[in-house]
Amino acid sequence: MSNGTKVIKRNGDTQSLDLNKLHLMVEEACRDLSGVSPSQVEMTSGIQLYDGISTAEIQEILIKSASDLISLDHPNYQFVAARLLLFSIRKSLYGRRKDLPTLVEHINKLIELGFYDAKILDDYTEEELNIVDKFIDHDRDFLFTYAGLRQAADKYLAQDRSTKTVYETPQFMYMMIALTSFANYSKDIRLDYVKRFYDAASRHKINVPTPILAGVRTQKHQYSSCTLLDCGDSLESIIATNSAMMRYVSNKAGIGLNVGRIRGLGSKIRNGEVIHTGIVPFIKAFEGTLNSCSQGGLRKGSATLFFPIWHQEIRELIVLKNEKGNDENRARSLDYAVSISKLFYERFINNEKITLFSPHDVPGLYDAFGSDEFDDLYVRYEQDDTIPKQTVDAQELILEILNERSDTGRNYILNIDHANSHSPYTKLVRMSNLCVEVILLTDPIEHIDDANGAIALCILSAINVGQLKSNKDLEEYCDILVRKLDELIDIQEYPVKAAEISARKYRPLGIGITGLAHYFARNCVNYEDPEAVNLAHRLGESLQYYLLKASNQLAREKGPCEGFCDTKYSKGILPIDTYKKSIDEFCSEPLQHDWESLRQDIIKYGLRNTTLTAQMPCESSSVSVNTTNGIEPPRGYITVKRKLKQIVPQYTTLKNNYTLLWDMKSNEGYFNIVAVLQKFFDQSISANWNYNPENYPDKKVPMSVIVKDFLSAYSKGHKTAYYMNTYDGKKDDDELNDLINELLEDGEEDCDSCKL
Repeated sequence: MSNGTKVIKRNGDTQSLDLNKLHLMVEEACRDLSGVSPSQVEMTSGIQLYDGISTAEIQEILIKSASDLISLDHPNYQFVAARLLLFSIRKSLYGRRKDLPTLVEHINKLIELGFYDAKILDDYTEEELNIVDKFIDHDRDFLFTYAGLRQAADKYLAQDRSTKTVYETPQFMYMMIALTSFANYSKDIRLDYVKRFYDAASRHKINVPTPILAGVRTQKHQYSSCTLLDCGDSLESIIATNSAMMRYVSNKAGIGLNVGRIRGLGSKIRNGEVIHTGIVPFIKAFEGTLNSCSQGGLRKGSATLFFPIWHQEIRELIVLKNEKGNDENRARSLDYAVSISKLFYERFINNEKITLFSPHDVPGLYDAFGSDEFDDLYVRYEQDDTIPKQTVDAQELILEILNERSDTGRNYILNIDHANSHSPYTKLVRMSNLCVEVILLTDPIEHIDDANGAIALCILSAINVGQLKSNKDLEEYCDILVRKLDELIDIQEYPVKAAEISARKYRPLGIGITGLAHYFARNCVNYEDPEAVNLAHRLGESLQYYLLKASNQLAREKGPCEGFCDTKYSKGILPIDTYKKSIDEFCSEPLQHDWESLRQDIIKYGLRNTTLTAQMPCESSSVSVNTTNGIEPPRGYITVKRKLKQIVPQYTTLKNNYTLLWDMKSNEGYFNIVAVLQKFFDQSISANWNYNPENYPDKKVPMSVIVKDFLSAYSKGHKTAYYMNTYDGKKDDDELNDLINELLEDGEEDCDSCKL
């Protein structure tokens, strides 16, 4: 049926609009979905047909119409909109929506277009690719919600980013990642692992971050989400660090940057020939570098800077994010983290003084920070009258830090002693990453080709526990991810030599979980229930146990990593031996796995990877697999992330079981969950502090509550503190989420890294 309107097809041809085809397409998008109406989609679209309208434009109008209809009363419109978008992608790629090419045809086309790495045809025979082609289930594209598929189309699928033309579907993406990852495996087993990874990823059982989704299979070969740069005090080191940062930002990595070694304002250089300008001008230079390049065209660069609480310029550093002040003394594009240890908590509690030093004036002090030797050395320097120093009231300084954390939401905390006492390493770790979940060994570089420094990289991933059916499934996903991520260490490229040496030596991985709120809802548990702590304990234990078991098995097959000797694991010390024992006061859940046998296996065979766990935020990447992000309770049943509506999984059946963030009366239950997960995690957790002023007198969060949480998080063994979120009840949910997303655009991508 034609109404006489001329439309322009995707190939440029002009023909009369066939309204019947339009109706059939919308009906197909609504098929077998309850609570949706094809006529409602068409009426809501308000299409104004005119001669010369393109079929692509009509399709986008219908997609938007369906997405606008997404609501808690009609959640299935998220699948209608997803199907319409999928139809559009397939039509633009293949002419007819159901005419899908074979895998070999697809690969050859994408190689010809310059998107895929041609090496894949050297790694696999055509016979193998034809076998793998039968593994692909293109109907799994229909598992996406609209938010998930739109995000995949905008960020992950192979495309010309200048024209936004997409050249692959999600199932080809997942399969190509699988093929690339296991290309170097023995031919007698690799297709099995290709299928296992493909099945887990395409069914949304596991989640991987942007650098992998957008990079693996292409001619871009840098897959690490997080880069940790430790800057030295020399001008040469500062220049080299700046150069390394630019190289990694342009390769999609989020940056953790340690500036704590740089001497303070007024320090002598060359015996007083030059007076040091202080740390802030160098931070401004780092900010300029960060803003000068984007992360592979996907997002702008982002970094978190780390410095010790006892640094001479601490008061200038903690306000760098603040909106007050001028551009001369602010660097607002960066985030900041203060490193604190037990000594300074004690001085805060006892209302004592903190002494500030320039690191250059106190040799060895920074190198000892985080160790048992620090306290004695610090006190000796305090008592040495020949050393320049300043003193400040501990309570005054820490309250300033907490006030800035409250005002900006972005002054993070690194508990450096917990990071080391509960670390897998025998050497000291000194910093974390963009989203404060990765804690690895670093050393400054003095020039860009310095092989003696150590730049730490971490490849991330997560298991969607909201879809877990059994511990057997969890063990399977742990094995797949350890093997897959370990392979990426060998096949990725390294823009800086110090990063390659460190990554190949220590082979660190960071595997976490996503969908914890969904997992709790399925188990009828509230975040504030004691049973949630026990459930999290069992989950955290199983995750770490199966990951260690997988890495141990890989060590039997390929040998332990070179850096295994630098770990506590090599001495038979496990996370269950070094955790903060105060956890036992609120969680008496017994261990459920045979850790003693595993301990002996690790001593005998070693580990392929020095770290295995890290809990990233997953704020953005959770959208693609349609789950709640990371370990966080959802802010509402429906949220808006980057203008995309997302409804909590299984809303219709589980809505009464979900814990909503702003309904929680305090952080205590959440803090306890973080603590029991941290008991097993060998790296750290991106743990947030959340406050709803509606729960307090005068609708204002008292500083006493924030201070209590500051002390509580430390006492429970938290290694780091990430965002501090405060709900503004005057804003509706969409406005609030827009604000949150503006913050996330700067930081978390998700470390996408992080943001998985």
